[in-house]
Parts: sequence; structure tokens; C-alpha cells
Amino acid sequence: MGDSADVLIVGAGPTGLALAAQLIAFGATVRIIDRRPTPVRESRALIVQPRTLEMLRPIGVTPALVVRGDTTASARLHLGGREVAVAMHDAGLHDTPYPFLLVIRQAETEAVLRDHLRDRGLAVEWGTEFLCRHEGSLGVTATLRHADGAEELVRASYVAGCDGSGSTVRRDAGIDFVGGAYRQSVLLADVVISAELSAEPVHAFVSPRGGLVLFAGGEHAPWRVILIRGRRSREAGPLRADGLPPLVATLTAGRVRVRHVAWMSDIPQQHRLADVFRSGRVVLAGDAAHVHSPAGARGMNTGIQDACNLGWKLGLVARGVGEETLLDTYHAERRPTARLSLLLTHLIFFAEAADHPVLARTRAALAPLVVPTAVRLAWPRRLALRMIGQLGVGYPSGALAIEGHPRLRRGPLPGARMPDAPLRPDGMHCRLHEALATPRFHLVLCGPPQIWDKPQLAALKQRFDDLMDVHEVSTEFVAGGLRDPDGALLDQLGAHPNAQYLIRPDGHVAYRSADADLAPVAQHLARWLPGASAA
Repeated sequence: MGDSADVLIVGAGPTGLALAAQLIAFGATVRIIDRRPTPVRESRALIVQPRTLEMLRPIGVTPALVVRGDTTASARLHLGGREVAVAMHDAGLHDTPYPFLLVIRQAETEAVLRDHLRDRGLAVEWGTEFLCRHEGSLGVTATLRHADGAEELVRASYVAGCDGSGSTVRRDAGIDFVGGAYRQSVLLADVVISAELSAEPVHAFVSPRGGLVLFAGGEHAPWRVILIRGRRSREAGPLRADGLPPLVATLTAGRVRVRHVAWMSDIPQQHRLADVFRSGRVVLAGDAAHVHSPAGARGMNTGIQDACNLGWKLGLVARGVGEETLLDTYHAERRPTARLSLLLTHLIFFAEAADHPVLARTRAALAPLVVPTAVRLAWPRRLALRMIGQLGVGYPSGALAIEGHPRLRRGPLPGARMPDAPLRPDGMHCRLHEALATPRFHLVLCGPPQIWDKPQLAALKQRFDDLMDVHEVSTEFVAGGLRDPDGALLDQLGAHPNAQYLIRPDGHVAYRSADADLAPVAQHLARWLPGASAA
């Protein structure tokens, strides 16, 4: 019998790595395996969204991602005879500390997460395959096979399937993966080119024949080509390396010449959704739970956000602190989010990939008319960045979203993401998210400090000391508190004169109220964290 763990994670891509980091932050023991012999070098995802950066911040990896990535990237759109520069930042988003799309290769993102795990004593077990599991009332016994063919039995409380669209864990659990395959595929290639292009790291070309995107930063060559192969092209057979240069020349009207193809992969695309994200002691996340087209840069980001939603719940339940039904909220919250992402990416992919001659000509004709006007206006860029960045994702109807009494008339609703805002604690400048950047619950008490019952507050802190931080936000100076001198944040949170917000570890509002009584929030915490006194 091999080493046991609270959670066995199958799959060491970005979702599995992020889940491992979350679980460790909440005190769970972890083993993470991957049947691949080494990490994959070639990146499929090239953008990390603002919401992903926010959710990873409490475990401490966001600064390293930001340092390695490009926060000020712009894209140059080539729309027939017109060219338009589009900034992937500076869209006027003031409620996030990361108002940009971070351009960074997936391989770099995974390396940051692996380094984080290594520093905490956890290494990925490469060349180790999950075969099957036997589930009992007290846990799971999983059978693993190592690269030398030796098999090992491992005990775990839970198994997390983060092993991609062909998930062995999902199949072993008998969970249906409903959907289908697109007739189009996405071609990735690292190439050497000759072209007179401006300095932007991203160039997108739109023409009646189709479109392609060039990223400055391939793994095997200076430029990464991304293009969609339509149904007719795929029916003609596989694209050979010598067929790529003429195709790129056609799609760019001769602007880009491919001199050398260093690496190329033609990836079939699917749109599928697991029936359930949790079945007994098995949970699914990332592509094992949902897979969709790359449109909207949602694949990797949605998987990491699955991990951030699941990690704190699974970690606390595995430790015996959280109520087991807490895991049911993962499915209830993330599956509808994944279903919406599937619909959105399906529509975007259809707009990008439709290869019917009439639709292709319409797309090429409308783009030069619509896009330049849209990028000149602030609100379409702000709306686009907010949508792409998934800053509007919330869980308003979930069991963890409670409206207290009396109810607040303003402010983020239960289940919504807590927005960021500037503050001034002890005469220094900071932002709200900076104060919330630890892997814990956070109780934000807004209003005059004298309104809160001190014995009640002390009892609350003592009971949930290992799980929750308390922050007092006031226009007045409060020792150890957060000062909002002009009351802008207090007004935004509807504190007239006071408000209380319980923020989950993933940054969403779990409970809010206009009452000064702290008993209801204590009851809410105790409902989901019955083992808190033993934490």
C-alpha cells in the first residue's frame, strides 16, 4: 500500500496544479500524478484573465505570474485594408487590481505553479497512471501504474479528476460527457517568418478566406501561428508542414511569409459537459468536466477557477472541518458557469470559424466597419475586458449566498465577486483585495467601530480564529483596521450606516447584512464549518 493522502489529484496541468496549491493552503495532504513522462512544452493557452489572477493571489502565485507575463500587451488587427491597434489593458476597470489580460504562455503558468508546490514539499509524480478505484464509506483505494509497469494501491479520502477531456477518472466513475465535436480544428504552429509588422506582440488577420493570429513567443520558434481549419480544409486531409506557408500567405494577403515550420499540431475541437462535477468521492475539474473551443481564452482560465472554487471546500472537508455537503455546492456553482461558457464560446467560435462563403464574406466585410468604432469607445472595451476576464461570474442562487436581515439596499449581492477599491490603513495606501489576499474567510465590518459588540466580536474571532480574518472598515482611524477617509468604499458597499460582508476564500460574498448583530454570520459559518472548534 502506497502513501495515503487526503486527496489524490490525477492530472498535472494548470487545473490540477492550481487545485493542489489550494488544497495545501487549506491544510490537506495531496498526491498529484500525471501519466505523461514530463511536462508538456507546447502551450495551448496564452492568456491569464483578471479573475484568475485575483483568485490565485491568496495562495501567493500571482506576483510570479505577473512578473513573467506581459501586462501591457496590445494587439494589431489587420482588417482587409484597415489596421487597428487594440490595447489589452487600460480599459478603465477600477474594481480589480489586474485590469489587463496577462499574456503568458501556459508552460510558464504551469512552471510557476510547480515551483510553488515544490517550495511546499510537493512534487508531481510523472509517468504515473490512474487505472481504477474502489470507493468505500471511509475513502477511496486507487490503483496506480508507474512507468516501470509496477502497480501501487493508494488510499485517499477523495480523487480529483483533472486529467483532460479523455479523463480516465471520469470514465471510471461512470459520468457521462455530453456534447460533440466541431467540424473545424485549431492549428498551432511555431514558425520563423519574414514580415513588416508593427511592434505589438499579437497580430490578427481577418479575410474572406479565414483568419489567423500571430503571437510573438512560440516555444520552438519566435512566432506562434493560430488558425482555424474549416470543414472543407479538414476534409481535404491533414495539413503538412509544407502546406502551411502558402496558407499563411493567403490569409495575410502576402503580408507574412513563413520561412520555417519548427513545430505544428492540428487539434480537433469539442464541446462537451459532464453530467455531474461530483459523484461520491470523485470530483472533476477543468477539461475533465467541460471542454470547449479556445474562443474567448476561457479553457485554462475556467479550469483554474474550478480549482479555486473547489480547493477550499475540498480542503476543509477532507480535514474534517467542513460539512461534506459543502462539496455539493461545487457542482451547483461551477456547472452552470461551465454551461454558460460553452454557450458563449460556441457563439464566438461560430462567428470566427464559419467557413460558408456567404458568412465568411460577411464577416470580412463587417469587421472593418464595426471593430474600429468599437475600440475607439471606452465602454465597449471595458465591457469586453470584463466579459473576457470573467469578472462578472457569480453564484447568486447558491446555498452559500445568504442575504441577512435587514437586507442591504446597495453593494455586491450574495454570491457576487467582492470588488476591489483603494483604502488607507494606518496612513498608508492599499487596496481591499490586498487585505483579503490570504486563503481564509474574511469578515468585512463596515461603519462606525463602536457599533459592533466587542464581546460578540471577540467570541467570533476566537471560534473561527484559524479560518477567518476580521477587517473593520471605517472613515475613522481604527487600530489594525482599514480606513476609508472619504467613505467611497463604504458607500459602494451600502454601509448606511453599517454593513457586514462575509467573503469566501475564493472572493465571493457568502453572507451580507445591514444588521450590527454578528450572531447570524456566526450561525452561517457554523452551518458549513461544524468542525471549526477543532481546526
